[in-house]
Amino acid sequence: MANKTSGFLGTRIRDNWNSSLRSLFSLVMVAMLIAVSGILVGLDYHRSRNAAIADAESNMRGFAGRLVDRLGVLSGDTSALVSLVSSVANSFLVPPPERMNDKAAVLREGISRSPHIDGVYVGYPSGAFFQVVDLKHIAWRMALDAPRGASMAVRSMERDASGKSINRVIFLDEAGEPTSERRLPPSGYDPRTRPWYQSAVDGTAAVSNGPYEMATTGALGMTISQAHRGNPKIVIGADVVLDTITDFLSRERLTKGSVSFILDAVGRPIIHSDRTMMKRIMSAKDKDDPIVPPQNDPLVQSIRLNPPPPGKAGFAEVGDRTYLVMVTPLESELLLTGHRAVVAAPLDELMADANKALIQGLAISGAVVALAVLSSLVLAHLITKSLNQLTASANRLQDLDFTTPIDVSSHVSEISTLGGAMNRARDAIFTFALYVPRELVRKGIESGQFSGRAAWRQEVTALFTDIYDFTTLSERHAPEEVVAMLSEYFDIFSEVVDAHDGTIIQFLGDSVFAMWNAPAPDERHAENACRCALAVEERLQAFNEAQRKKGLPEFRTRFGIHTGTAVVGSVGAKERLQYTAMGDTVNVASRLEGMNKNYGTTIMASGAVVAQASDAITFRPLGSAQAKGRATALDVYEVLSARPIVEDAALKSPTTSS
Repeated sequence: MANKTSGFLGTRIRDNWNSSLRSLFSLVMVAMLIAVSGILVGLDYHRSRNAAIADAESNMRGFAGRLVDRLGVLSGDTSALVSLVSSVANSFLVPPPERMNDKAAVLREGISRSPHIDGVYVGYPSGAFFQVVDLKHIAWRMALDAPRGASMAVRSMERDASGKSINRVIFLDEAGEPTSERRLPPSGYDPRTRPWYQSAVDGTAAVSNGPYEMATTGALGMTISQAHRGNPKIVIGADVVLDTITDFLSRERLTKGSVSFILDAVGRPIIHSDRTMMKRIMSAKDKDDPIVPPQNDPLVQSIRLNPPPPGKAGFAEVGDRTYLVMVTPLESELLLTGHRAVVAAPLDELMADANKALIQGLAISGAVVALAVLSSLVLAHLITKSLNQLTASANRLQDLDFTTPIDVSSHVSEISTLGGAMNRARDAIFTFALYVPRELVRKGIESGQFSGRAAWRQEVTALFTDIYDFTTLSERHAPEEVVAMLSEYFDIFSEVVDAHDGTIIQFLGDSVFAMWNAPAPDERHAENACRCALAVEERLQAFNEAQRKKGLPEFRTRFGIHTGTAVVGSVGAKERLQYTAMGDTVNVASRLEGMNKNYGTTIMASGAVVAQASDAITFRPLGSAQAKGRATALDVYEVLSARPIVEDAALKSPTTSS
């Protein structure tokens, strides 16, 4: 009775609160509309002028922000590619002609994903050079005399055993396959003398050079380069085409007479929205042009002599015209850092639009306010009602309840869209739950341990598996057949690992990485891992029997099990994390799986596993072995069988194998 009374009172309180919220929301909206309409009607011309200037300042800030964003995208994509190649791609540690296909595949993939990159290249301390260029530029096609159908070109400069210089180019089609190869005469080009190499060699961070006019394509560009982490004498560079920046400056103008340009650290214009001025800048670069140097433009001179405060608008007098000017320092990651973006708009053109807007605003403000007051009363009721329904649906999603669809009817398009978005979110979370154990997500939400990148040391038992001769099986069967067989194979692992209180961390091709005692604690983690391996092996016998009847190959699986301390937690990028374990324990388990081949065994465990599970599992000692990558030898054992479980039989009945 008390529970029913408290529930009834809670319902009454919520209803009263909802009613108060609707009333308050309606009153606030009506009050705001009346206040705004009164201010609009009371504005005079002086107020309109200030509003126009403020609006222009806002647009200028937005323009500068978008420019910085574009530079950030160009810089981020390019520096990420260069950093990836310099830190991960070990194929670049050897000069050409070694591992040419690996080098070309990495750079081709990077260029195809970043259309603003003109080419990527690598310079070696020996003077060797390797480059991949995109042939979508006509200038490159003409310079290399590319054959029809070629999509990219791979250039290399190396020396043969006698020290003779070899300069060649290989053309690739859209699929990345070589179509032709051509020898070129020696060019005398030495990457070690180039600024991009000299500024990055022996360094640890990416650096930029430019802007400059590219010698082959004639486009405005910059170079981002970085030394390889494995050998700082090897430098990776990428040319960034700045055409999108010049087009952006030319296209986005506040008024017809507005101009925008970028000044370098000493106040010289290097990029300009006016095409004619841009040609003068490029023609005067690295030259002494006393007739029409771009920095002597009256507007540029006025801004250099009396610059406004950074990020704030000021005025510049040029002849009989006044300009509203804003100077914004550029703070992109690498490109044009330390330069300044300038936006200038004639004040008379800015005020023309403001005058028209004032007249139109006065004419329609009265009618809009009257209609908006009535609409706000209806909208307030609809919004609060629909929001309550959406809140209840969000609570169900938090509990990972996917059974109830989200059906919120509303005449407000935003709320209807939100309801549809929540339905899509429900479907997305449901799909996500197929890839991540639901209990892992729920426990992570409850404990807050998975709220970001974090890791800790913990004793775990790791299990690695691999299918014998899987590459040959894949070659002899269609991909669809391989996927179907692997899916059924992985279903067995998913069911058995879950039944033995383990967690599958990752499917690695045809391999499985599972772990016990994390994230959920398990006092018998070593024993459960062994029982799981034996149970999987038993299930695979039935699986292979079915495979034989279908005329399909059998899957012979090897297991490696090791217990020890590992670093466990969520690692990855800011936008994508993975719960995993790292360290010697995981590596040893993987090595044990491969060592089965040496002993003719199927399930191999370490002495650490035996120390914790010998009372429940039968092992056969195999002696000591040296795992690859470890300085000390391991005692290795074959897992033979599991003894029946008698304790806690009423509470827990995991699959056993004898």
